[in-house]
Amino acid sequence: MPVSVDTKLEIKELELKSLFETIRAINANASESDLYKIYKFIIHSNPNILKLALYVLDDKWSCKTHFGTRYNYDKIPLDKKLIEITEIGDYTRGIKYFDEFNKVVPIKHKTQVLAYVFTSGTDRGEDDEILELDFIDALTNIIIVAIENKKLVRKEHRQQEYNKQLNIAKDVQGLLFPRELPYSKNLKVEASYLPHHTIGGDYYDFIEIDEDRFLLCIADVSGKGIPAAILMSNFQGGLRILSRQVSSLKTIVKELNKLIIQNSHGENFITAFFALYDRKQERIKYINAGHNPPFIFSGKDVKRLDTGTTILGGFSELPFLEVGSLEGLANFLIFCFTDGFIETYNEAGEEFGEEYLLTFIKKHLHLEQKDLHAKLIAELNKFKGKNVYIDDITLLSCKVLKA
Repeated sequence: MPVSVDTKLEIKELELKSLFETIRAINANASESDLYKIYKFIIHSNPNILKLALYVLDDKWSCKTHFGTRYNYDKIPLDKKLIEITEIGDYTRGIKYFDEFNKVVPIKHKTQVLAYVFTSGTDRGEDDEILELDFIDALTNIIIVAIENKKLVRKEHRQQEYNKQLNIAKDVQGLLFPRELPYSKNLKVEASYLPHHTIGGDYYDFIEIDEDRFLLCIADVSGKGIPAAILMSNFQGGLRILSRQVSSLKTIVKELNKLIIQNSHGENFITAFFALYDRKQERIKYINAGHNPPFIFSGKDVKRLDTGTTILGGFSELPFLEVGSLEGLANFLIFCFTDGFIETYNEAGEEFGEEYLLTFIKKHLHLEQKDLHAKLIAELNKFKGKNVYIDDITLLSCKVLKA
C-alpha cells in the first residue's frame, strides 16, 4: 500500500536527523561496534524496512548486524554467487538463506564493493521503495567509509610501530657485525654484506681470542625480520662469550645449539661455519653446521670445508658431530659465503652455482681480497640481469701469510 504524503515527510525528516546523528557520532570517534549499533537502530526504526542483514569485507565477508530475519546471519557465510553483484537489484531468488530478502544493495568505493545490504520492506509503490533504498545506500556508505577510515588509521599505527621496531632491530643487527676487521700484511679479513630486506638473516664474525688464535664464523638464520635479528643477536652474544671461555670448538657448537633451541622454540634454525686457527701450531680446526662449505686455498690445493654436523636449532643433540682439522697451514685463504650468492638465478633460470663461484675465485686469486669481493659482486649483478636478489648475500674471506 502506498505511503501517505504526511508519513513520507515524517520518515524523511527522521532519516535526515538520523544521518546528522550518525555524522555526529563519527566525529565523536565512536567505536566500530557503536557505529554498527547506531546503524541497526536507525534502520530498524524505519517502519518500512522489515528485514536487514549487513555484510562487510574485512579479511573475509561477515555479517556485522541483522534484524527481522529467520536465520542468524552471524554464522552464515556470504554466498559466492552474491559477491559478484555490483548494482542494486533482486538477486537473492533461489539462493539458500538469502532468498528471504527482496533486494541487495552493494556499497561501493569507486569500483570496489565494500559491503552488501540485504533488505526487505513493506508493500510500497516503486517510487517509495527507491527512496528507501537510496537512504539505506547513503547511510551505509557513511558508516562503512567511517569504519574503513578507522581501519586505515589502525593500519598506519601498526605500520608506524612496526617501522619503529624494525629500525631498532636494524640498529641492533648493525652492532652484531665487527666494527673493524684486520687487514694487515700477515692477516687480511674482508667481508661483504648485501641484505635482501631492511633486516637480513646473515651474520659473520672475527674474534681474536689471544695473540696466537682467532675464530672465524659465518652464519645464516632461517626466516627474516625482527625474530631473525633477535635470534642472531643471541647467537652472536653466545659465540663471543663461549669463544673466550671454552677452548673446545665442539663444546662451543654444542652450547650454541642449546642456546638456539631455547630461544627459537623450534621455529628457527641456523646454518653456520666455525674455523679456529692457531698461528703457533699452523693448524685449523673447523665445524660446518649445515652451511655451504667454504673453500680453503693453500698453495695449489683447494678443499671444501664440509666436516661437521647438521643445522643448529634442529636437534637437541647434534648428530654425527665431528671436528675437521688441517695441519701445516702457514699461508692460506679461506673463502666463505651464504647460499644467497650461489642461489641467485639469471633471466634464463640458471643458477650461479658453487662451481662457477670456485672457478671465478681461482681465476682471480692474485687480487687483493677487497678487489676480489668487488669483482664477484659485479659478476653476480651481471649474471642476474634484470632479476632481483631473493636472499641476503654475504661473502667472508680470510688470508693468512707467514710473518
